[in-house]
Amino acid sequence: MPLPIRLLTRRALLLAATAILLPISAVHAQQGAAPEITPAEAQAKAKAGKITLIDVRTPEEWRETGVAPGATPINLYHPGGAEGFVKEVVARVGGKRDTPIAFICRSGNRSGQAQRLLAAQGFTNVYNVREGMSGSTAGPGWIRSGLPVEACKVC
Repeated sequence: MPLPIRLLTRRALLLAATAILLPISAVHAQQGAAPEITPAEAQAKAKAGKITLIDVRTPEEWRETGVAPGATPINLYHPGGAEGFVKEVVARVGGKRDTPIAFICRSGNRSGQAQRLLAAQGFTNVYNVREGMSGSTAGPGWIRSGLPVEACKVC
């Protein structure tokens, strides 16, 4: 016996409303969204000693713009490849794969790559500074936000 059209319509509307009203966080969780923070959040957490900030740009970029105070420059394009990059990060955090780490690059792309690489290596608390140093579609970035920079000491 077919259902009355009124019941089908009511059910279809309920299903559509449920799909539309899903919380954004649930959608992100389903998509496996990686944790991101803003430059201001990264600066505050690094300054408070709550996160290890690692700048994954190239030495030329570090010299050109400077680096965030307290950031550790480790080039994602490491001479030892991905393995060399991971080894340097592991050394920086004393081998503790649950250490909170925030990666920053020029615009958030390479830092996202570094984040995925470390997650694949068993790191559990890795963030991407989504705007980077110079800004992106996500926002103005570290420099244009007026956050402090210092000359790179290892360039």
